[in-house]
Amino acid sequence: MSARRQLWDVTRQLFANRAAMLSLLLLLTLTGAALFARWLSPWAFDAIDWDHIAAAPGNGEEHWFGTDDAGRDLFARTLIGAQVSLSVGLLATMVSLAIGVPWGALAGFFGGRVDSLMMRTVDVLYSLPFLFLVILLVVVFGRNIYLIFVALGAVSWLDLARIVRGQTLVLKQRPFIELARAGGVPTWRILFLHIVPNLLGPVIVYATLTVPGVMLAESFISFLGLGVQEPLTSFGVLIAEGTQQMETAPWMLIFPATFLALTLISFNYFGDGLRDALDPGTDARQHA
Repeated sequence: MSARRQLWDVTRQLFANRAAMLSLLLLLTLTGAALFARWLSPWAFDAIDWDHIAAAPGNGEEHWFGTDDAGRDLFARTLIGAQVSLSVGLLATMVSLAIGVPWGALAGFFGGRVDSLMMRTVDVLYSLPFLFLVILLVVVFGRNIYLIFVALGAVSWLDLARIVRGQTLVLKQRPFIELARAGGVPTWRILFLHIVPNLLGPVIVYATLTVPGVMLAESFISFLGLGVQEPLTSFGVLIAEGTQQMETAPWMLIFPATFLALTLISFNYFGDGLRDALDPGTDARQHA
C-alpha cells in the first residue's frame, strides 16, 4: 500500500470517529481561545478590579466567570492558565520525543550490551522519585517555568524509550532492513531513514496520550506551589486557589477544574481515535 493511500485510510478512519472529532474540535477551540486570550477578554489576566472582589459570574461588569479573591478576572486567568498548561504539556512532550525516540531506537537496533546498558539506565531513572527531582531542580535553579519543561520532559521519555525499543526489535528483523544491511547501507541511514519513519504511528499516538499526563503532572506541581508563580497562572494554580475559596466562591474552582477536565478527556479520546485509525484491527480485537 502506498504512503498516500495509507494516509487517506488513516484520515478516513479518524474522521469517522465522532468522539475523536468532537475532542479535536474542543482542543482546537480551547487552543485558539488560549492563544487569543488578550483579545477575547476586556481584562488583563493580572489586572485588579477593586470594585469587584470575589464577584460571582455576571455580578461584575464584563466578568463572565466572575473574579478571584484579589479582584482579577477569572475568564482571562483561565485562558492564560490554559495557555501555560498547554505550552508545558506540548513542549515537555517534544522534549520527551527528542530523547525517547533515539534512545529506544538505538537500544533496540544495536541490542546486546548496548541495549542492556541503555535499558538499565532507564530503570535507574525510573527509581528516582519524580517529585524529589522537581524539588531538587527548584532548590538549585530557583522557580522557573522552563524547569518544568525540563523536569517533565526528562521523566516522561522513559516509557516512550521502552515502546520504541520494543518496536525497533520487531522492525530490525524485517526483510527490508536485512536487505539494507546486506547492501552496505550505513547504520545511521538505516536508523533514521528506515527504522524511525516506521515508528511514527506508535510515537504519534503516544505523544497525544502523553500531553494530558504531563499537563496533569504540571497541575499537581503547581498545586503544591512548586510550579508556575504569580502573577502568571496555570490550571494547577487556579485549582489550588479555588480549593481555598470553594465554600465562599465556588466558581473559582468550578471553571478551571472544568476546563482542565475537558482538555484531558479530549486529548485521551483523540489519542484513542488516532490509535484506532492507525491500527484498525485494534478495536476489532478488543471487542472479539
